[in-house]
Amino acid sequence: MSGLRFRRVAGVDEAGRGPLAGPVVVAAVILDPRRPIDGLADSKVLSEAQRDELAPRIRAQALAWSVVAVDIDEIERLNILGATLVGMERALRALQAAPALALIDGNRLPKNLPCRARAIVDGDATEPAIGAASILAKTERDRIMRELDGAHPGYGFARHKGYSTPEHLGALERLGPCPIHRRGFEPVRRLLEPELF
Repeated sequence: MSGLRFRRVAGVDEAGRGPLAGPVVVAAVILDPRRPIDGLADSKVLSEAQRDELAPRIRAQALAWSVVAVDIDEIERLNILGATLVGMERALRALQAAPALALIDGNRLPKNLPCRARAIVDGDATEPAIGAASILAKTERDRIMRELDGAHPGYGFARHKGYSTPEHLGALERLGPCPIHRRGFEPVRRLLEPELF
């Protein structure tokens, strides 16, 4: 890829666009070509144990990395796509080393980026820096959801991480939404709407 001629190429990816609860987390990573990391891939194809083994190696060996979480209030205000794009911009700006180019997973580019950028569909499977970012985003979001499980017991956030599993949907029906549920997402919205007779 022609973009790889740049010395500092940042990969950017998110975790948590689809769940019914919790933040969306975005990471940016500039890999060090002198310190390659074996095993980088889209976080979704790696086991939890593989992600947990790779994440500290990425932090230790990358030229720069950042992770940002966009909370429920911003997701509600901006919608999930807008919140994700804002998170991508923030993650790039938070890097301690300024990138010359950002490779962003997906088909949309955020506005006001601090560098040139290219959107790559399924980039987490083809670009090591995006794969590294997906791993950092996923492991951090999983950590946050385990913490939120303690603050909001009964929903099973530590297990399903806010995704719409049968366990989560059943807890929603029993307990109703809690403060970290995304009000704009079905079936959360349905539970909040008054019944019409």
